Amino acid sequence: MEEVDEQMSFLAHLEELRWRIVKSVVAILVFGIVMWFFKEWIIQNMFISMTKPSFISFQFMCEYLGICMDDIPIKFQSNKVGSQFTTALLLSVVGGFIIAFPFVFHQMWGFVKPGLKYNEKKEVRGITFYVTLLFLIGVVFGYLVVAPLCIQFFGVFSLSTEFENIWMIASFMSLIISSVIFTGLLFLLPVVVYILTKIGLLSAPILRKYRKHSIVGVLILSALITPPDFISQVIVSIPIILLYEIGILISARVDRKRLKAEQGK
Repeated sequence: MEEVDEQMSFLAHLEELRWRIVKSVVAILVFGIVMWFFKEWIIQNMFISMTKPSFISFQFMCEYLGICMDDIPIKFQSNKVGSQFTTALLLSVVGGFIIAFPFVFHQMWGFVKPGLKYNEKKEVRGITFYVTLLFLIGVVFGYLVVAPLCIQFFGVFSLSTEFENIWMIASFMSLIISSVIFTGLLFLLPVVVYILTKIGLLSAPILRKYRKHSIVGVLILSALITPPDFISQVIVSIPIILLYEIGILISARVDRKRLKAEQGK
């Protein structure tokens, strides 16, 4: 009888997970459809505009850093059947996911939350807000900093004046979208540190011990996701290092709470 109850409980959990996934997919599709109707405006004003000196990031660099630029000499082409359609589809799905992210995470968290103890639920109160906030900050950082730096560098770089930069539309869009999504996920580092500390795989002393190694790793990571120039690497490295330091503070707080709970027993 217990086996039957356990099997029913397992199947019930699977059914709940299935419906939460269905709701998340529906939310992404709904926002994706909205994005589809505005795809031309989005591509023109949020993507193609990234090659113009009037783009907000380049205006800021010119006004406050004294680094001004002209139009980036890029031409675009589509040389595959359906490539413009698939690119528009990718834009809609990714845009739908970004907009629906708070709802999607809330659904996934709603599935995990019942399995936590009361104290654990209390400690992670508001996690949907913080995860969403960090993810969206990362998305904005990727869009306003990482992607424009990549477009500017690779758009201007040329081996010879005989060569033209004629980019495939899909390649151009993928560069921006991957930069945005990657940095959005990267900004979730404090949450990952919190979870790993809670389950005992990390601690503040470990994070402090490997701080120097982490800084080197961050610089290498920045070199991989940005153009190979020092200024770009520094601009991208600073927020990641700050996130690492925030992770140390969070880990230390978890360690203190765990020690206090053990002493209270």
